[in-house]
Amino acid sequence: MMRTMVKQSIKIILGAELFVFAFYFYSFEYFINMQVAFLSALFVILGASYAYKKMVNAQLASENFEEKRDLLDEIEDPHELYDETPLNETPAEELDLKQIVKEEKAKIKTFSMKSMKHGARGSVSAFRIVPYVFLALGFIALKNNELLNLAVYLPSLLIGIIVGSLSSKGFMK
Repeated sequence: MMRTMVKQSIKIILGAELFVFAFYFYSFEYFINMQVAFLSALFVILGASYAYKKMVNAQLASENFEEKRDLLDEIEDPHELYDETPLNETPAEELDLKQIVKEEKAKIKTFSMKSMKHGARGSVSAFRIVPYVFLALGFIALKNNELLNLAVYLPSLLIGIIVGSLSSKGFMK
């Protein structure tokens, strides 16, 4: 099953690459713009998908995740005002307010090195950074060599995004 998905993804990428290569016979400027844009977008999508998959698998392996409420519930009731969990029905005189405040403060997530490390791990992955460096350097190289044609470059990014998302579904399962 996995092997067929990978083969299908490779076929999609090779088909798109042949389409891009066909423009070599029309114009080198069109070809180089399409090639750089296509590969940049493809690498960005594949790198981000792979890094995200790796991050999710690491979270699942460490069992360091919390169950979140449904997105619609979060939008409708962000502060859980209509939550159906029973409230403390004790009279106000018997409540220890200092203890309640301490418990509520403990529930609040603070910015810590651990939370920063967790957030940075996903965004500073080499699988995310290298494709963006390739995108920026490719764009700069085209501009400096006076080969940049935005009318060709921008639609080619879309081709790379589509092929990247189709092929990442096959690679990431």
